[in-house]
Amino acid sequence: MTGFRITAGLAARQTVSFTFDGTAVTGIAGESVAAALLAAGRMVLRGSPGGAARGMFCAMGVCQECVVIADGVMQESCRLPVRDGLMVTSGHGPRG
Repeated sequence: MTGFRITAGLAARQTVSFTFDGTAVTGIAGESVAAALLAAGRMVLRGSPGGAARGMFCAMGVCQECVVIADGVMQESCRLPVRDGLMVTSGHGPRG
């Protein structure tokens, strides 16, 4: 999948840079890490305890399928705003 971002009808917004598993990613100020990663073409955010690929599902912080480790803390990526210098790595299971 190639990346995509809906921009039609939006005023120019500030971009921010963060890393995901060591790769630089650009996001838009105000969007979530999950949305920025999806826009960059990254659908897999972590592996389940059994090794299955997991990504954004509910996009509102209920299912925890999109849990990642951000600056050393497990968080739902759909509720985590992007910011310059944020270091994000793949999560490993819903809570540990």
